Amino acid sequence: MKLGRLNHIGVATPSIADSIVFYRDVMGATKIHAPFDLESQGVKVCFVDTPGADGALNGTQIELIEPLPGNTSIAGFLDRNPAGGQHHMCYEVPDIHAAKAEFEAMGKRVLGEPRIGAHGTLIFFVHPRDMGGVLTEIMETPKAGEHWSN
Repeated sequence: MKLGRLNHIGVATPSIADSIVFYRDVMGATKIHAPFDLESQGVKVCFVDTPGADGALNGTQIELIEPLPGNTSIAGFLDRNPAGGQHHMCYEVPDIHAAKAEFEAMGKRVLGEPRIGAHGTLIFFVHPRDMGGVLTEIMETPKAGEHWSN
């Protein structure tokens, strides 16, 4: 398994609206996408773009995650971390099914089957105990025209 591009860092928040104010007013974010509900995962999501090496807004994104009613995993995270905080890191891979097979062959605990994530591409998560203490999302690199850009 080769380390792919760091696509985004997931940040759990009790309020996306408050987090937008923080990233805009404190961190100086200039491109904040419209929040949207990702019902299949029980969350509201909002992407914040960061600058890339060339100064364009094409760097690693921040994925703000707020639980929708009934979501116990993000709500549980916020119970332990009431102000919110880093929830996961997401890396791109060229082939999600090959990556899943490789992680499983290494004895890593893959959490569920590949499913469509917030960017509209296939994803899965790997248990933090098997990933140096970090919940890790693996995301298939979006093909041209597939990237979800709200």
